Amino acid sequence: MKTDNVVKSKSLSFGVRIVRMVKHLLKESTYAEHPIFTQILKCGTSIGANIREAEHAESSDDFKHKLKIALKEANESLYWLEILFQANYISKNEYESMNRDCTEINKILISIINTLNNKVKK
Repeated sequence: MKTDNVVKSKSLSFGVRIVRMVKHLLKESTYAEHPIFTQILKCGTSIGANIREAEHAESSDDFKHKLKIALKEANESLYWLEILFQANYISKNEYESMNRDCTEINKILISIINTLNNKVKK
């Protein structure tokens, strides 16, 4: 994986957006909602962390495995974003923007993983 790449920068930006969103939500909530906010914080920031780990993977299988974990975390992030939207914690505009960013990361990860799978088949 290159030092500067799209999925790395997009996942970092998404993680920062998640941190800022949760920081705002914590100010506006009671303790009862905190477990939900913790979940989106963990998976939303884990995407980029796993992509970073993949940069120093021990093997091509380890590289692909870490990217698959990042993909799972992105999918989970989409779920929690939908929960936050449906429960009226975030606006439609916030949801659509965050959902679009996360979906884009998802698509990039799927493309990378599919490319790696195709190389193995050849």
